[in-house]
Amino acid sequence: MIAFREKAKVMDAEALRRTVVRIAHEILEHRKGTGQLALVGIRTRGAILAQRLAKAIETIDGRAVPVGILDITLYRDDLSRVAPNPVVHATEIPFDVDDLHLVLVDDVLFTGRTIRAALNALSDLGRPKTIQLAVLVDRGHRELPIRADYVGKNIPTHLREHIEVRFNELDEAEEVVIEEPAANGGAA
Repeated sequence: MIAFREKAKVMDAEALRRTVVRIAHEILEHRKGTGQLALVGIRTRGAILAQRLAKAIETIDGRAVPVGILDITLYRDDLSRVAPNPVVHATEIPFDVDDLHLVLVDDVLFTGRTIRAALNALSDLGRPKTIQLAVLVDRGHRELPIRADYVGKNIPTHLREHIEVRFNELDEAEEVVIEEPAANGGAA
């Protein structure tokens, strides 16, 4: 396994908060309100981001937006490479997706394969009227023709680098950092 070290902090807690509020405003402006709108976060950090976006939308517009959590584990095209016994969590979407305007939410957009898997999973749940994509970070290097409708920050990276999003709920930190392979060759 390759060990990584922090190269640069690109967002702190305040930058994350401002970015969530800005994306919430953009969603409301584009959708012209919350009618028929729902958010679906990709487990794990996408789900946290979706909850934060829903709170920001409610603060701005005064109306609650339904939020669901999507587990894409069984839809991944690299499932055999992820782990010998991958852990599958429940998809928690407590509403009918048919005819809704969904915003799919994830923390980092990279190759596009996670989003493809999420779209496949959503199609098994029904037929939304539209699906848009909101991401905190777009780091480039797409392998599939997928783009985000709402982007918090574009962070060009090298292929060997990683973007690490840290939320207090999981990581006891609130930041986005670029990580690179450790100088010692990274064997761990």
